[in-house]
Amino acid sequence: MMMRMKSPLAALGLALCAALALSACNRAQAWSKSSRPVFDGQYFRMSLAAEKDAPENFVVTVRDAAKTLDGARDAGRYEAVNHCIERFGSSRIDWVNGPDAPAEELQFAGGDLVFSGVCRGW
Repeated sequence: MMMRMKSPLAALGLALCAALALSACNRAQAWSKSSRPVFDGQYFRMSLAAEKDAPENFVVTVRDAAKTLDGARDAGRYEAVNHCIERFGSSRIDWVNGPDAPAEELQFAGGDLVFSGVCRGW
């Protein structure tokens, strides 16, 4: 009789332990995932500087562009578009030197890719 009582309790205990373990795994995965976007399989640190008196004029810097040039181009475009949408409600940009320029015309500062442009409203 004792064995019958232990068996269901042991099974219940084992099921609870398994559920807790799976729950912890899911939580750990959620904590390890970054909310930062990935470009061409890489994370890039980006910064955008806008003029104080004319915030439509901006410069975007993408750090460590050598990881993947295509990813760095996309990261710079992403940062600029976010700025223009947040500040001016439009994704339209007149690029002074932008991500679609031929590779030989791209501007670098050390290993960082640098773009500049002007946000345009509708």
